[in-house]
Amino acid sequence: MTPAELSAAIRACLQAAVDAGDLAVAVPGEIRVERPRQREHGDWSTNVALQVAKQAGRPPREVALLLAARLGEVPGIKSVDVAGPGFLNVVLDAAAAGEIARTIVEAGTAYGRTDVGAGHRVNLEFVSANPTGPVTLASARWAAVGDSLARILQASGSSVAREYYFNDHGAQIERFAMSLLARSRDEPPPENGYFGGYVADVAARVVADAAAAGDPDPRTLPADQAQEVFRARGVDLMFDEIKASMRAFRVEFDVYFHENDLYEHGAVDRAVARLRELGRIYEADGAVWLHTTDLGDDKDRVVIKSDGQAAYIAGDLAYYLNKRERGFDRCVIILGADHHGYVGRLMAMCAAFGDTPHENLEVLIGQLVNLVKDGQPVRMSKRAGTVVTMEDLVDAVGVDAARYSLARSSVDASIDIDLDLLTRHTNENPVYYVQYAAARLAGIVRNAVEGGVRRDDAFEPALLDHETDAVLLAALGEFPRIVAQAAELREPHRVARYLEELAGHFHKWYEHTRVTPRAGEPVTDGHRTRLWVAEAARQVFANGLGLLAVTAPDRM
Repeated sequence: MTPAELSAAIRACLQAAVDAGDLAVAVPGEIRVERPRQREHGDWSTNVALQVAKQAGRPPREVALLLAARLGEVPGIKSVDVAGPGFLNVVLDAAAAGEIARTIVEAGTAYGRTDVGAGHRVNLEFVSANPTGPVTLASARWAAVGDSLARILQASGSSVAREYYFNDHGAQIERFAMSLLARSRDEPPPENGYFGGYVADVAARVVADAAAAGDPDPRTLPADQAQEVFRARGVDLMFDEIKASMRAFRVEFDVYFHENDLYEHGAVDRAVARLRELGRIYEADGAVWLHTTDLGDDKDRVVIKSDGQAAYIAGDLAYYLNKRERGFDRCVIILGADHHGYVGRLMAMCAAFGDTPHENLEVLIGQLVNLVKDGQPVRMSKRAGTVVTMEDLVDAVGVDAARYSLARSSVDASIDIDLDLLTRHTNENPVYYVQYAAARLAGIVRNAVEGGVRRDDAFEPALLDHETDAVLLAALGEFPRIVAQAAELREPHRVARYLEELAGHFHKWYEHTRVTPRAGEPVTDGHRTRLWVAEAARQVFANGLGLLAVTAPDRM
């Protein structure tokens, strides 16, 4: 019996009580069941009696006792206890609990997928770092979190487009171009320019590319023309490098959106026109303003300045409208901690278009990440000079450990990435702990097959009678709920923490049960049935790690 099947059984019992006139309530469309924190409280627990008691006009415990009597008659349920003010604690019989193993094996890679997000078209924008340098460690965190969230949302039935907003319009790009030109002439960059060693490398490539194409040496051109050559070619080279870094980090974007397109194709004008139709635009002091103070913003915003130039928010307006016009009903943006004060105006912007803040537009704010080695923070990159890059982290620990360590903590929390810890092959290293469980399961399956244990010869879940069987099976049954919850709350770290907990349950199960008989012992149906459990656990580790784009190795 899966958690979903148990939920349906509880709902059926509640409906039967209503039909019999025992209760007068509206039966919820779905009833949530969860694993109790303490194993002795049962396999599963639900608080449905507390939820409907007020509507029924009866004490929660009385409602729970009524439901417990009906639920105890359901095949596969061994016992039902009423705890505290009205919680229902359910114990399944071994056969019913064990069926989850067959369910998982037969579902394969589809296990854990749900349709809770079906019908939603999600535009998920993340990283969006300016093409003025290598991908920083902070951006690497958003790459790991954003891509993992996209995978989780897709597993929950949503249609997802990963989008990178390519900032090729503005002062930072001009400073980058000036820095390239200066380094190409062996001059120091301007005071507010870019100083990393990569700047000289990119500048040299711009010069080499011009020579290879038979174009004039850009260093000899007049200042304005030279700067434009270094801007155009330098940005392209830097962005190509960013794309390559993302691919190497297992992140593939569906859309690379160029900011410059908003201004070249009239998107800002369309956004202003739409807001004017909605009564949100007014003019004062020669400028065009967006009226948002009644929508939660601390002040109205200038959209078009008195000199006719678009203000910064104009691009936000145009970009958001563009996403909505492309058919996305959920626009999710992951931003760094320095953008925290920007959320209010973005939500006011969403409301100005007649949309629902925190529904049509969601903003996730992430905190900082630090790299630590030998107990000391790593301050600078050998290449970038001023910051630590994604490349530094990957070079030190590999893609698996980098992605897992960046995605396993809530984005609300600052994190320290300990390079020494991530290179250890010990249980203290979380990614090793989880991957080792996956590899160990693969070895168990190999050894069982070599020992003559054939899964297809028998499946007798009633034989799964050890306490660790029940604990492991219950944990495996939780996976779809964890994925759905991670999608709903936009929290990929829930999958990683679940896998770590699952690894602990697996290791205890392995200590107390056997899949392969000892030397001289015959193969029994107990061995064959536990092979189903091992393969089910192996599948869940593979599916869970896949949502984080981390490999589930066969050997370690």
